[in-house]
Amino acid sequence: MNVSTTRFVNPADVSALVRDDEVHKDVYIDADVFQLEMDHLWPSTWIFLGHDSQIPQPGNFITADIAAEPLIMLRDSDGLVVVVKNRCAHKGAKLVSALSGELSSNLRCPYHGWTYRLDGSLRSIPEPKGYAGSKYDLLASDRATVDESTGLSRVKNVEIYRGFVFVKLSDAGLGFHEYYGESLSSIDNMADRSPEGRLEVVGGTFRYMHNCNWKMFVENLNDTMHPMVAHHSSAGTVKKLWYADHDETDIKPMVVEQFEPFVSNYKFFDDMGVKIFPNGHSYTGVNFSIHSAYSAIPGYHESLVNAYGKEKAENILATNRHNTVYYPSLTIKGAIQTLRIARPIAHDKTLLESWTFRLVGASDEHLKRTLMYSRLINAPTSVVGHDDLHCYRAIQEGLASSDNEWVSLHRRYDDSERIDIAGEYKGNSEVSMRGQFRAWRERIVASMQAQAS
Repeated sequence: MNVSTTRFVNPADVSALVRDDEVHKDVYIDADVFQLEMDHLWPSTWIFLGHDSQIPQPGNFITADIAAEPLIMLRDSDGLVVVVKNRCAHKGAKLVSALSGELSSNLRCPYHGWTYRLDGSLRSIPEPKGYAGSKYDLLASDRATVDESTGLSRVKNVEIYRGFVFVKLSDAGLGFHEYYGESLSSIDNMADRSPEGRLEVVGGTFRYMHNCNWKMFVENLNDTMHPMVAHHSSAGTVKKLWYADHDETDIKPMVVEQFEPFVSNYKFFDDMGVKIFPNGHSYTGVNFSIHSAYSAIPGYHESLVNAYGKEKAENILATNRHNTVYYPSLTIKGAIQTLRIARPIAHDKTLLESWTFRLVGASDEHLKRTLMYSRLINAPTSVVGHDDLHCYRAIQEGLASSDNEWVSLHRRYDDSERIDIAGEYKGNSEVSMRGQFRAWRERIVASMQAQAS
């Protein structure tokens, strides 16, 4: 990969930005730090690209950018998932501009008409005699296999886990299972909630821009000190209006069930608990979460018992995690079957995507609940989401101040974290953020050292 030039050439300068319980404000507001992340953090970690249910047939594709690399995820003529760079080998034009779609039997460059098979190999060139003697001389042989010297560059490090497709752009860094480890249990729980053990992406994807650094969104997902403050005007208003005419014994409509927990008190979020893993991954909701009190859907428990047996079915339903963060960019809510992912654009601009999933084999009531949650909480029109967005922007602007250069991560800091980097903690802690920045420092420094050697 081409590494851009920043002022950070010494790993020690990067390490100095992160202390045990605080970080320098430049990690959020400095363009050189952002470029450092794009050069070293994002290429050397496993990043979620898409779900295989989005490309069920040969020729189906989706596109996304990771660390400024335009990618195409498609299903080839053999039915395999392939990830290639979205760049013609000739002049570099993007082959497809749509976010998703369906190809015929090839990809065709919109500029000069070069075509490629669905596996990325070069198929045809207009007026091929003009390239005689070059590596593009198709008259010499019929290249039926992928040849990166003439075809599309193929991403080698691709892992599909329970339908979730992850890529690692660089050969540096950890293997997939070493990187994610036991944190994959949250994806397992999400998929296992389907009686058939499968998920399907439903409908389109909400996409909206956050005018803030990507890390603010990711950190907020396991921050349990803000909901009762930031969401008081939105979820708090819903709760106030409901209880003005009802009491605890009344059956709540779905919208109240989903809004009300956002303004639970400090003890509620403290008792939820937080679990952290190596490499920056974590989740809140060790004991319960804001999803635990949703009303039961008739027949669902029985369908899981029939599929998995009583003990496993009850274990699946007893797991109600709040947000699981797969660092650096992915977060899922298994209990409500939603996903959000951060796609960094600049140091102060982040594209957020919000997806919904269907539990294959489950009733439509589950999908209705998921779609309701997505509209209320994760959509661009969400009042809850805009509470957070206002705070992100306020932080981004406030950090421009010339005052204190360090951002506190002190809450419930324990020296034992220096040794024990995985475990369960009280919920109202910044332990997950500290874990994220340890991973941030480790991955960037390791990548810089690998490139220097």
